[in-house]
Amino acid sequence: MATKVHGSVFSAPTMRVLIALHEKDLEFEFVFVNLRAGEHKKEHFLALNPFGQVPVFEDGDLKLFESRAITQYIAHVYEDKGTPLVCEGEPMATVSVWMEVEAHQFDPAASKLHRELVYKSKIGMATDAAVVEENEAKLAKVLDIYEVRLSQSKYLGCDCFTLADLHHLPALTSLMGTPVKKLFDARPKVSAWVADIMARPALAKVLAMRNQQ
Repeated sequence: MATKVHGSVFSAPTMRVLIALHEKDLEFEFVFVNLRAGEHKKEHFLALNPFGQVPVFEDGDLKLFESRAITQYIAHVYEDKGTPLVCEGEPMATVSVWMEVEAHQFDPAASKLHRELVYKSKIGMATDAAVVEENEAKLAKVLDIYEVRLSQSKYLGCDCFTLADLHHLPALTSLMGTPVKKLFDARPKVSAWVADIMARPALAKVLAMRNQQ
């Protein structure tokens, strides 16, 4: 079966899927989608994802979109390959909780900060200081909870690296190059966790893909 990922390595959702594939040591074909040219809104791409967003994942005849659903598919279907990423039984319930926390508590604030501090500067737009201040405060509250959690467990879901941690990597890659880094550095457990997960070879492989585009 041919495994394909349609997307852009500069897209956080695409990165999420690519990191999961590298954690699993799976071979795949990467199909670049030119977002600047609006390729994701063209008919041929909308046939893969009617919402016109990257990534799209193909595994044989199966076609999936929504990055967190794709990573869960990869983790469960290829459970015997590479890094486990999920666990069985009761511990998986805790991993699932922290996956939800990333999606609904961490990511909304992190995404808005990325837009203001990274994306806008790239396209020459002015940063909205009020939006930055509001979302730094929101993110700080989330990280306070992470600091407590990481005093109880090496990683968010359990004592091993899982999707609950992996899903943070695209946002962390972006935010560590901005003043928001101070929020992570100010919390010792969070800071150590960030250093740990950002040192993973799978992330390095995805960042290397960026240099080839």
